[in-house]
Parts: sequence; structure tokens; C-alpha cells
Amino acid sequence: MSSSLFSAFASLAEHLAAVLEPVFHGASTAAAIVLFTALVRLAVHPLSRQAARGQKAQARLRPQMNALRAKHGKDSKALQKAVMELHAAEKVSPLSGCLPGLLQMPAFFLLYHLFSSTSIGGKANGLLDHTLFQAPLGGHWADALAHGGVFGARGLVYVVLFAVVAAVATFNYRRMKRQMAATPVMAAGGQDAVPGMAAMSKFMPLLSFGTLISVAVVPLAAALYLVTSTTWTAVERAFLYKDMVPAPAALATAA
Repeated sequence: MSSSLFSAFASLAEHLAAVLEPVFHGASTAAAIVLFTALVRLAVHPLSRQAARGQKAQARLRPQMNALRAKHGKDSKALQKAVMELHAAEKVSPLSGCLPGLLQMPAFFLLYHLFSSTSIGGKANGLLDHTLFQAPLGGHWADALAHGGVFGARGLVYVVLFAVVAAVATFNYRRMKRQMAATPVMAAGGQDAVPGMAAMSKFMPLLSFGTLISVAVVPLAAALYLVTSTTWTAVERAFLYKDMVPAPAALATAA
């Protein structure tokens, strides 16, 4: 990664921290990371809205997709062509949902690399010494455990982060389970309404809990990015997909 890009990003982090210092004092750099994450998510929000429209369109097209599968049977090439033509006619991109996540990856890896490097532009990386309630932003959960244990001054920072991630993951888990209960994954004749969806639906709701592992192994600065971004995603999807997820009472009535 270019050292000039590194230096520019480090300078941006320091300037944001300086602006926030009067309010957040010693935690200003951590606050700058949260603000940076929010700005990144705000920048890709239009793509998230586009992805939501695409997923709603695909849900709307499901009966037509099932009809195409029934028509073409086992002719996978003819089915693929027909599906592509349907998507093109309806202006639906099956890959639109991947773009928001892909565009965030450079920002995350830049932040990860910045707080994993001991030097920037040939000089010592002073950002590694910045802290969030005594926990160094360049440190890891293992370092916190070695300095006071789980409930030490450093360990408590991670306890809070784990609690936030667990709460968000539980919210996502319940929401996704309701959405999948309302969206059939099997078409007529026992075929997948979406290829592979029946198998994926068994573990997809659990993917949100994977962030717990990431928070435990990445530098604290990168963990803050993940926690902020994950929380943003939960709130954003609850808003953008609110008309796709029925209320629990509605599901109980339908059952």
C-alpha cells in the first residue's frame, strides 16, 4: 500500500481527532474512527438504497422465475438465458446487493493496516498509542486479557463492544428468520425458488454473529469500524426493508 496514501489517511485521522478533542478528550481518535465509518456508510447509502430496490424487485419477480424453471426444466443454459433476459427487461441486477459491502472494504483494510503498522512514512506510528478508555487502538483483545483480564480497564472496552455486536446480531437474526419465514425458498415441485437458497437459509441468519470473532482478532481501531458499520447496517436494513419483513404477530396469524 502506498506510503503517501498511508500518510494522508493518518493525517486525516489526526485532524478529525483534533476537531473532536474538545468534546471527547482522550477518546477523540476513537470518536474520529466512528465518525469516519459513518461518513463511509453515508457515502455508500445510495447504493444500499439501490440494492434494496433490487432485492424487492427480485422478490416481485419470483413467480416469473418459478415459471421459467418449470418451463425450461433441466436445460440450465436456456434457463440462465431466460433469467438474464428477465433481469434485463425489469432492469434488475442480481449483484447490486454486493456493491455496498465491496466498496467499504478498502476503507476497512486501510484502517486495519494503519493501526497494524509500527511506522508511517519512516516515522513511528503515534496513532498506536491513542486509546479508548485505556485500551490502545492498535491493541487486540488478547492484549487486553494480558493486562487485567476480561474485566480489567482494557478488557471492559471489549466487553462493551461484544455486547453491542451480540445485540445487533440477535436483532439481525430474528429479523432474517422472520423474512425467510415469509419468503418461500422452495418452488413448486420441490425445487429451490432461488438456486441454493434452501441450503443457505439454514445458516444465513447466523452470519451476523461472525462479527464477534472479527472484533476479537483485529486491532481495536478496526473493531470500532466493524461495530459501527454493523450497527449502521442493522438500522439501515430495518428501514429500507421494513415492507419486506412482516410483524411477528402477522406470522403467528398466518401460521
